[in-house]
Amino acid sequence: MSGETPVERPPLAVRSDYRRFFTIGTRWADNDAYGHVNNVVYYAWFDTAVNRILISEGGLDIASGEVIGLCVESGCRYHAPVSYPEDVSVGVRVAKLGRSSVRYELGVFIEGREPAVAEGFFVHVFVERSSRRPASLPEPIRSALSTLSTLSTLSRLSRLSSGGLK
Repeated sequence: MSGETPVERPPLAVRSDYRRFFTIGTRWADNDAYGHVNNVVYYAWFDTAVNRILISEGGLDIASGEVIGLCVESGCRYHAPVSYPEDVSVGVRVAKLGRSSVRYELGVFIEGREPAVAEGFFVHVFVERSSRRPASLPEPIRSALSTLSTLSTLSRLSRLSSGGLK
């Protein structure tokens, strides 16, 4: 339509925008009827990457720890399709590390290629397991996540949850 101002989009993320990476193989069952990985699978990749860090580097005890992380918000923007049998690499960075919450930002890359085929975010609020009331991040988790912090808390996806990128 004429007269409309085109929406400016930030440049797509590249690997150097992220601090840690996890390689995940796609599965035959990940493809949907359209021949590409279904959108819900990306959220499983995000969850897998974040929880690998929390468990292996932060000591999160998912079975019986007193503090657990609950996902309270997530989002994803898709740039290009992924299909089985491609392997993906999920990059993770921490955009905001609060007293009881963390905002992770993630990039999905096809192995050996740039830029990201998808970019997303994931917000955890840490709570006491029994009461579900907010709890301070345990120090081992805070320490592990602080190594993933970015210099700026305002990122290309920070407006995604409030109406999209502009």
